[in-house]
Amino acid sequence: MTDAEYVNIWMQPERPAYGPKPAYSRAQITEAAIRIADAEGLEAATMRRIATGIGAGAMSLYRYVPSRDNLVELMADRVMGEIDVAGMPSGDWRADLNRYADGLRAMWLRHPWIATVQRSLPSFGPNQLLLIERLMGVLDASVSIDENLGLIAMLNSYVEGTVREEISSAKEFRRGGLSESEWMARSHPYIDRLVRSGKYPIFTKIVMEARQPHLSRDDQFRYGLQRVLDCIAAALPSSGRVSDGSSE
Repeated sequence: MTDAEYVNIWMQPERPAYGPKPAYSRAQITEAAIRIADAEGLEAATMRRIATGIGAGAMSLYRYVPSRDNLVELMADRVMGEIDVAGMPSGDWRADLNRYADGLRAMWLRHPWIATVQRSLPSFGPNQLLLIERLMGVLDASVSIDENLGLIAMLNSYVEGTVREEISSAKEFRRGGLSESEWMARSHPYIDRLVRSGKYPIFTKIVMEARQPHLSRDDQFRYGLQRVLDCIAAALPSSGRVSDGSSE
């Protein structure tokens, strides 16, 4: 698609200025696409499948959504709207970022196809813009805009990296027909051999002493999240740390 052909979906009016009322809405099309993607993956959410789901002709959907790229933008923005940022900033930056991180992870787990969406070039839909305003507003009074961008990027990278691994692991376990505990039991003889060899002291220390690998996925996530928030706390001026919900 050339620059001349590209049209930002958020600049396209949903309804034409003249003519009959459209039979469908972008919201209906987007919801139908999300239902298919949740059940079968993003690649299954084709215009033809969506049209069948809402009882429309496949080509007619292009009157509402000009391209599949536009459809994915609508889907991504729609699920970002599930992240609860109401009341942010609350004055307690650590509680706000905790709540946002939990919400972001929960959204990814509900819609694992979001991991396949290329997010490096944001489309700035209404829900994404609301997130930017509320989330970055949490630290806005304490740090410069550049520092704010860096700190929020660090938080997002932790959450997205962790949940990508969680989604990928779950897919591998399903493919192998094993639960996580069954996989660990099957791997035990080999791990035991590595430990007994004496060649890998750090690996042995992980196996014998580390608690984190034995935590639930939720507890592993929270443990890492607190370390990230500690790093953010260290980057704030002392006056910005008094509202983090913890004592100095």
